[in-house]
Amino acid sequence: MKRLIPISLLILCFNPALSQNRKLPIDTTITTQHNVTSNGITFSYTAKTGTQPVWDELGEPIASLHYTYYTRNNVKDRASRPLLISFNGGPGSGSVWMHLAYTGPRILKIDDEGYPVQPYGVKQNPYSILDITDIVYVNPANTGYSRTIPESGKDVDRSKFFGINADIKYLAEWLNTFVTRNNRWSSPKYIIGESYGGTRVMGLALELQNQQWMYLNGVIMVSPADYKVIRTGGPVSSALNLPYYTAAAWYQKALDDKLQQKDLLEILPESEAYTINTVIPAIAKGGFISEEERNSVAEKMAYYSGLTKKEILDHNLVVPTSYFWKGLLRDRSGYTIGRLDSRYLGLDKQISGSEPDYNSELTSWLHSFTPAINYYLQEELQFKTDIKYNMFGPVRPWDNKEDNTRDNLRQAMAQNPYLHVLVQSGYFDGATTYFNAKYTMWQIDPSGRMKDRFDFKGYRSGHMMYLRKEDLEKANSDIRSFIEKTMSKGKSAKY
Repeated sequence: MKRLIPISLLILCFNPALSQNRKLPIDTTITTQHNVTSNGITFSYTAKTGTQPVWDELGEPIASLHYTYYTRNNVKDRASRPLLISFNGGPGSGSVWMHLAYTGPRILKIDDEGYPVQPYGVKQNPYSILDITDIVYVNPANTGYSRTIPESGKDVDRSKFFGINADIKYLAEWLNTFVTRNNRWSSPKYIIGESYGGTRVMGLALELQNQQWMYLNGVIMVSPADYKVIRTGGPVSSALNLPYYTAAAWYQKALDDKLQQKDLLEILPESEAYTINTVIPAIAKGGFISEEERNSVAEKMAYYSGLTKKEILDHNLVVPTSYFWKGLLRDRSGYTIGRLDSRYLGLDKQISGSEPDYNSELTSWLHSFTPAINYYLQEELQFKTDIKYNMFGPVRPWDNKEDNTRDNLRQAMAQNPYLHVLVQSGYFDGATTYFNAKYTMWQIDPSGRMKDRFDFKGYRSGHMMYLRKEDLEKANSDIRSFIEKTMSKGKSAKY
């Protein structure tokens, strides 16, 4: 049951001229009507954007999360229509990226490769999956317009929000309320998470199932971050970067001519096989590797990376990604390449150095996304507020301890025969690389008995593959196919 909000509070929040304190209402909804042509079908839809509380154990609000919820109109059987729950990552990132560039009914005005154009704004998304599923985009605490609420006379208890397990716990509770309020318990449910959102949705799969008794049909991980690999270091973590180096160097035309003349998908399997069979064991030997093997591996890594053999040897076969972004084009054009999307170029103060001055791709994206989301929510969806939309919010320090999310997803899948997983990655993503994503997928179920319930899709772009028009169409089509394939269609949930 929604709490009544005093009219005076609504006036303060939505009338900047009268406002004395910059606050959002804890619990409110604005509803608007729209039309879109998606997947060749023209239809109307309802957009609800607003805030919904996070409750504590005593039923008091401790945060208010901003969300946007889209439902296709004139649906005869809402119970059988899927619901997709969408999160971005960071942690600390607003739910803006996939909302306004991937699956939603409106996307950024950008060029076909994802670069900003002016005037900024939004346009219809002809590939949105709203034709087959309703979608809710959720901003976790302190991201987007979402905010924590201090208790009277006390500071916010950050331990309830800002950590892997705290994040999963309160979001699962919030989703229970959302699903109940919107009468979606009967619907097939899917969760999608990008980047850190991959960690989030792996954990939510089990938390929703075991603590909220909410069972899913699918988990979709977009450019997932698996901190069991990224933050641990060691031979596996280091070696897994090589196939990404191959892809980025191929795009920048920095590979040996024998590789450069081949298509990307011809050379990646070679690099992957060499990584698994040779590079991991070589790095594992550390300083006790023979000089003959060290030189042989360095030469081959140079062949597959576009770096020089000397650079590989100088790093003892362990080349940091930051060095690769700085050094790949050092002697060619002098530009750096992007971290999240290595198609993008940057210009540093000096060509020498071991890491770029800035993330060229993120700077480019913020050009487009920031004005677009502010315009869209306030002008098209009519959510008026003076609150700043946090593209990246204050959520740190973030508690990364006790990360069992990978095994949580395995357990959820084992308990729920309906549950399938789709992994989507861009080949030119240097932050959460496509081969890291493959490795995570391989490790979720070591028994291999559920591997037919996993799908991997790769794209010729970066972290946000959907910014490239060709991949926007393909990636949405892949989600659409995944949802259609994983609907139960009357089949019992049993082995």
